[in-house]
Amino acid sequence: MALESSGAFHPETRLYRFTILLFISLLVFGSYFAYDSIGALETTLMQGLHLSRSTIGNLYTAYSVAAIAIVFFGGMLYDKLGPRRASLLFSLLVFVGAVVVALARNTWMLFGGRLIFGAGSESLVVVQSAIISRWFKGKEMAMAFGIALTISRVGTLFSFNTEELIARYFGSFRVALWAAALLCLFSVLCNLVYNAMDKHGEKVLDLPKPGAGDKIVFSDVKKFSSSYWFVVLLCVTFYSAIFPFTALATDMFHSKWHLPLVSASSGSFMSQVFFNFTHMFSTAPGITSIVIAASMIFAPFAGDLVDRIGKRATLMVVGSLILIPAHLLMGITHWNPIPMMVMLGAAFVLVPAAMWPSVPLVVEESRVGTAFGLMTAIQNLGLGLFPLLNGWLRDRTGSYTATQVMFSGLGVAGLVFAFLLLRSDKRLGGVLEAGSPKA
Repeated sequence: MALESSGAFHPETRLYRFTILLFISLLVFGSYFAYDSIGALETTLMQGLHLSRSTIGNLYTAYSVAAIAIVFFGGMLYDKLGPRRASLLFSLLVFVGAVVVALARNTWMLFGGRLIFGAGSESLVVVQSAIISRWFKGKEMAMAFGIALTISRVGTLFSFNTEELIARYFGSFRVALWAAALLCLFSVLCNLVYNAMDKHGEKVLDLPKPGAGDKIVFSDVKKFSSSYWFVVLLCVTFYSAIFPFTALATDMFHSKWHLPLVSASSGSFMSQVFFNFTHMFSTAPGITSIVIAASMIFAPFAGDLVDRIGKRATLMVVGSLILIPAHLLMGITHWNPIPMMVMLGAAFVLVPAAMWPSVPLVVEESRVGTAFGLMTAIQNLGLGLFPLLNGWLRDRTGSYTATQVMFSGLGVAGLVFAFLLLRSDKRLGGVLEAGSPKA
């Protein structure tokens, strides 16, 4: 279908920009769904493939190992291929990795699939950010990133609330894994539409070639301030207390609180999906997804709040403080876990909204790419280590008390780094606490 270069759908119009934003956002929809399909199907996979909880955690570790490696090469590859070919390559890696996981008959195939998947998925997120910057620089940039995050997170929300239902309804966890692979294929098809629209827009608007994004230049590292390093340390402790936790949370809610894996409903598959969503607070995977649902809905508003009031370091202190009792209470009590998960959701909205925009404020503009790349690599060290420890502690102790104490301890460490960041920022002029100047 030929794209019109004039009229209402001209590439310089808002309609064209936001149409291409939809397909840019859907580039990672499938990968977000497939990433957490392992956690959503955790109990069923352990039974069906005779896996331990440690193995489930290690599958997340394999993803992060690939992500760390690709951070050092993804930027260079992106420079060489450009946004369209790079995004298509990484989308295909995501799809191939998801297919290998769906076909896996042994643990080694599972790990191989997750490695391929991780190499493509993390790179695709970086490329997506660069593409959005290319199309929205000076034009609704913050809104575009908020919309992209929301659409991406829908993939995670659907994963936790449909994967177990798919496995139950069709009588096989493999059908659920194939559903994840098919959604990754859907993202490849959306990528093809983006490619066509981007090529047309580039020709009509003479768009500049975007930068490589999170590309590490090692000579920049020694120039970073103490504020940057405290942000990095807070990043690794905070995210290590969220994603490795959700990797095994479904089994925790199922085994400790005896919550069902799916809602008790009958009828057609779609009616059961609808029922599962409307009763998500009554299922183990649904409660796990509360954290993601909160970030999906409130992240754009939190970003706007941070832009207006500043107080970035203070908000990171508040978010880290909320994390501690939320994890600890789930570990040492049998109280209803929903309020604690809402607390985690609030922390997951506040801290990232304040943390990621802080980096360009404490790092020179020419070194921002290195700063984000290094921060992503170090973050994935934690995301690789703590799923492994989470599964190992659960298998070793027979309960989730030790794991929740561990995550609460990460909250304490994050709180210390947040206070050190606040002190460092005051010493360096208070740039993080200042609000954005009014237009």
